[in-house]
Amino acid sequence: MSDLKEQIDKNRIPRHIAIIMDGNGRWAKEKGHDRLYGHYQGVESVRNIVEGAAEIGVEYLTLYAFSTENWDRPEYEVVGLMELLVNTIRKEMPVLQKNNIRMHVIGNIKMMPEHAQQELKDALDETAANTGLNLVLALSYSSRWELTEAVKNIALAVKDGHLNPSDITQDTLQQYLTTHNFPDPELMIRTSGEHRISNFLLYQLAYAELYFTNTRWPDFRKESLYEAIIDFQGRERRFGKISEQLQSEAEVQ
Repeated sequence: MSDLKEQIDKNRIPRHIAIIMDGNGRWAKEKGHDRLYGHYQGVESVRNIVEGAAEIGVEYLTLYAFSTENWDRPEYEVVGLMELLVNTIRKEMPVLQKNNIRMHVIGNIKMMPEHAQQELKDALDETAANTGLNLVLALSYSSRWELTEAVKNIALAVKDGHLNPSDITQDTLQQYLTTHNFPDPELMIRTSGEHRISNFLLYQLAYAELYFTNTRWPDFRKESLYEAIIDFQGRERRFGKISEQLQSEAEVQ
């Protein structure tokens, strides 16, 4: 792991990494356990990756923990996931505080049980003054829900006379997204071999580098994160320009 860590260019760490934590259920079934066992083991990966991201200077880490579509899963799994969430937040709070990590939540939290909502509120309040890694949990989240809510709120602002339609820009839309306080992710990682975004940060990932790995989430560790960052740093990010333009700009700087 130390060799991988040393290969990372500390001056080119992605500010914001987003992760779709996929494969808990399949990992558990492959080992002869029920799906919830995989989710419990996945918590270990969350702890390890948060620590790894903080160690190398990542500023924002967004974890897709529970989508709005996940509410359609079997009831026992949904209930178990909610209890796991509450218990994990309560258990990890001293670690978050010790490591100066600030927690944020995006998503339709009103769909969650009241005790889960209260636990999240307490965690947000307790870590609000922390200045280290920003840990963003996407809970009961879907990008289509987020965009729909943004359009509704923009329409209301226009209706109430607070916003002129001709003044609406991309920046306007971004101000109405749940992520308006965060920079867009530069790197998106998805585990477990699936090659899709699954309704996750569709607008924000417009220019993110996408990294897919066959590793199931419970087996994803710091080494895996470092491999993804090294791969990211080996790519040329052109943003619509050509290589020669980027080279010329670099020479000027």
